[in-house]
Amino acid sequence: MSSYQPEENGLLNVVDGRTSLAGSNRMEILLFSLGTTETFGINVFKVREVSVAPFITRAPNMPAGVEGLISLRGNVIPVLSLAKILGLARPGEPLGASMMVTEYSKRTLGFLVSGVDRIIRVEWDKVRAPDNVSSSVHNYITAITELPDGKLVSIVDVETVLATTFGDAVVGNITPIPDGQNYDVFYVDDSGVARRKIAEVLDKLGVKHKHAINGLEAWTRLQGMAGHAQQTGRPLSDELDLILVDAEMPEMDGYVLTRNIKADSRFDGIPVVMHSSLSSEANRAMGKRVGVDAYVAKFDADALADTLRPLLTRGHQG
Repeated sequence: MSSYQPEENGLLNVVDGRTSLAGSNRMEILLFSLGTTETFGINVFKVREVSVAPFITRAPNMPAGVEGLISLRGNVIPVLSLAKILGLARPGEPLGASMMVTEYSKRTLGFLVSGVDRIIRVEWDKVRAPDNVSSSVHNYITAITELPDGKLVSIVDVETVLATTFGDAVVGNITPIPDGQNYDVFYVDDSGVARRKIAEVLDKLGVKHKHAINGLEAWTRLQGMAGHAQQTGRPLSDELDLILVDAEMPEMDGYVLTRNIKADSRFDGIPVVMHSSLSSEANRAMGKRVGVDAYVAKFDADALADTLRPLLTRGHQG
């Protein structure tokens, strides 16, 4: 179980056995509050440390929700008020006594929150789509799970927070693959923002694609495709050229999904690429351990296209 490890400077490091979670279909969530009765959570993998809210230097022309800047170990990072961004801030009330320093999608951000509770470990199959979340925060919640006492935890979609605050990553000019319509990609991601950007890259490559919104749905659909190919006596690789998976998803994470694919001979010859906002070397190592053929950090459209292009075309060469 994860814990907090106090440092002499008052910061709190998140200490955990992250590598032991690879392929276990479990995640660790840091619980926090935003001054309401709701409980929120964020994947521990995305939290670098927690501290008391520091002095924040105000700066002009900041996007809505960005309170200013701080210097952290020589790096200047923006600090966001999650309560403001989620529409939960009340006039005159403090924006947050604690700050979570997050690291994902190649960005380091400070998130102001009212308080940080504890870290829990949950099974991904106990994490589900956010059907019963209040409308004011629904767009920023990627999933919900339930605590033993019955209280619901809303897991914040930090990718949507990033895109809403600083704008979507721009997909520039991408060279199409010759005869791209001969290639088929299946991708899975629980974030609507991510699915939109992936589809944009695939469209610019000129390849056909279909998708799922969580790992369990992806595995069910992939098994159906494999079963159909088996019935027709053709290898699945004739109709599916590449599978692109997110790492953290409700009901089945990308590590378990990849392990399932790699253990099933019907998927032989079909590369699996992991596309995740968890971009640390530890996460790359976790992906490699379960058999991914490549790992791409979100969201760099050129890097994604450059990774997919050779993996797609190699099966059609010669």
